[in-house]
Amino acid sequence: MPGHTLTTDQLRLPLQSDVPTGAATFVRSPANAHAASVLDRWPDSAGQVMAICGPEGCGKSHLAAVWAERVGALALNGSEASHIDLLSLEGRPVLLDIAQDAGDETLFHLINLAQSDGGALLLVSRPSPRKWQVALPDLRSRLDAIRVVAIDEPDDTILAAILRTRFAERSITPAEDVIDYLIRRIDRSAAAAADVVARLDETHRPVTKPLARQVLDAGETSDLF
Repeated sequence: MPGHTLTTDQLRLPLQSDVPTGAATFVRSPANAHAASVLDRWPDSAGQVMAICGPEGCGKSHLAAVWAERVGALALNGSEASHIDLLSLEGRPVLLDIAQDAGDETLFHLINLAQSDGGALLLVSRPSPRKWQVALPDLRSRLDAIRVVAIDEPDDTILAAILRTRFAERSITPAEDVIDYLIRRIDRSAAAAADVVARLDETHRPVTKPLARQVLDAGETSDLF
């Protein structure tokens, strides 16, 4: 119903970020080691706000979900946060993924609520909060003051983990040398990894290094037939 504000209990399930959870499945590498180390011990005092930023597929949402699981934070996603009763968040840690999509007023109040005892706010986005377009001057100054921890683009370790996950999702077991071959050939992005796995799957053939080479060289799976 338009204008109706819901409680955290009413919105908890649909607002949970759709990201992998669990420290056991998070892969640490030089690309994310600093951010992971920071979140291992954060927040170390009351009223803290921090942002984790990085390119698509770098693992920032997964890392943030591990943090939320550890501290018992409520995980919200982007503009959906504007539909929640913000006062119900006072005194508890909050994870806001795709944070730049939240409205100015929502962000402003979430940052203020994080100052209460037991509060903390972790923002997750691709660009740094300093680059977000906002209209409220008071919000601009608060975003500019937030501590930002960056995660680099996927390195070999992360890219290999992404490829293994995408293959597993399609119940594909590639030959042993395929992963190492692919990480040398494809762009360093989650999108590129997903794309090449999808193209290999479309061949309906055992995934070997020669097939991977053929798919990458062809550029289009239709060229294989």
